[in-house]
Amino acid sequence: MRNKKLAGTLAALLVGVMFGLSACQEKVDSDFKVDYEGIEQGVIAAGVSVHDPSIIKADGTYYIFGSHMESAKGTDLRTWTRLGTGYQSDNSVYGDLFADGLHVFDYAGSANSLIPTDDGTYHVWAPDVIYNETTGLYYMYYCTTSTWNTSNLCYGVSENVEGPYEWKGALIYSGFTKDTLAQTNVLDYVDEEYALKNYTSNDGRDYNFSYYPNAIDPTVLFDRDGRMWMVYGSWSGGIFLLELDPQTGEVIHPKEDAANGVDPYFGRRLLGGDHRSIEGPYLLYDAASDYYYLFVSYGSLVRTGGYQIRVFRSENVEGPYVDMNGGAPSRFNEHSEFGLKLSGNYFLPSMKVAYMATGHNSAFVDDDGKRYIVYHTRFNNGTEAHAPRVKQFFVNKEGWPCMLPYATGGETISETGYDKKEIAGEYFVVNQGTGIDSVIAEPFMLVLTEKGNVFGDGIEGTWEMTKGTYYMHITYNDQEYSGVFCSMKDEAGTDVMTFTAVGNNQSLWGVKYVEE
Repeated sequence: MRNKKLAGTLAALLVGVMFGLSACQEKVDSDFKVDYEGIEQGVIAAGVSVHDPSIIKADGTYYIFGSHMESAKGTDLRTWTRLGTGYQSDNSVYGDLFADGLHVFDYAGSANSLIPTDDGTYHVWAPDVIYNETTGLYYMYYCTTSTWNTSNLCYGVSENVEGPYEWKGALIYSGFTKDTLAQTNVLDYVDEEYALKNYTSNDGRDYNFSYYPNAIDPTVLFDRDGRMWMVYGSWSGGIFLLELDPQTGEVIHPKEDAANGVDPYFGRRLLGGDHRSIEGPYLLYDAASDYYYLFVSYGSLVRTGGYQIRVFRSENVEGPYVDMNGGAPSRFNEHSEFGLKLSGNYFLPSMKVAYMATGHNSAFVDDDGKRYIVYHTRFNNGTEAHAPRVKQFFVNKEGWPCMLPYATGGETISETGYDKKEIAGEYFVVNQGTGIDSVIAEPFMLVLTEKGNVFGDGIEGTWEMTKGTYYMHITYNDQEYSGVFCSMKDEAGTDVMTFTAVGNNQSLWGVKYVEE
């Protein structure tokens, strides 16, 4: 099937072995040209466009809920059927948010709000649904928003995962000033002097957005001890964490602890601030590794905005959350170097067009223990059209997430590992770096030999795998990456051997096509 160049490269390696070359003398006769000849291309037709997809599994079916009151369901994590859709009073999932007496948009989210939307329409963004065993109900948390910092977090409940969700009220407000403070619930938890001194600036005329959050993008989890938490925030003052009461689903406001970044109304600051790009937080507790993984997105969500997925981890739900180098973005540092970058703009063989602005993800561990990341992606096609994608990820030997190169297709990793003959060969490799820009990561070529050497265009290194496992380690250009090997199918359905490895907050993906 593919390809003549690969056959020539491996033949050269075999000759080297026959003549007894040592590992350090091993040579590769290759120009390392990136050649896609003979590789079939494919396109995944998701069937829906769901922005900011949050996922939950119920009764064997996967459900994704997204911004603009969109939702869908499916059984294979690739194709989806639309449920309730759009800003409609008969939206079957959300119910009638526009009904008289509900007052959903009194403060933010519509042209008729106390603070109207910039574009004169409705804004309902970034829902997350969780099942609460304490009450036997599904809870949906979402936000309504008018401007880049005027928003509130709301919630609704339902006996059925598909809804309709009964609106229960607003929880957290942002973007208020001294003139609009009384229309929020802030003064139920702090006094007016504290609110005006801390939450506003310019004699109360402006919201102190660089230090306090924009109340959007809520996601909810239960920790290892069964406590319920909500993480939220976008740009502005960064990402914040609040505990919830599982009996009611409402916020448990903490005591002030300024030294540790805990505010009595907004909760604990986890990451970010000073209006640097960070949003779409999602917290996942992984029992197997016993870490909490905090996923966020950097950049601007448009196709050329450098939108991407980063991840931090902690041993405790309240943090601190750090990256592979032990760092984290704050109000006082440039954030592009902080956080393990899992996915950005990239092109891989079998794709007809590059993926761009891959971000705002959720994540989950399935019943069989497989881990998945769910996100939306745009494409290098000149439009802002987007679609959901789901990829399986693994945790490497050091406990860091490593995401597979291609959308999931039911692949299962070999728990006992792979033979070196299955691994050795020519790989299309993508390194997405740590940039926040419109650059598309393009493949370069690396050859992994059976003797454990790595060769490329001006590149020499080594690789190894842990015997009896799927763990691998690769070094080139003095940078080490740790990850896994996994056999899977590319997006055209062709069998490939892949590796996914991380190091120094960068993700490295490799794809090898097998000669038939």
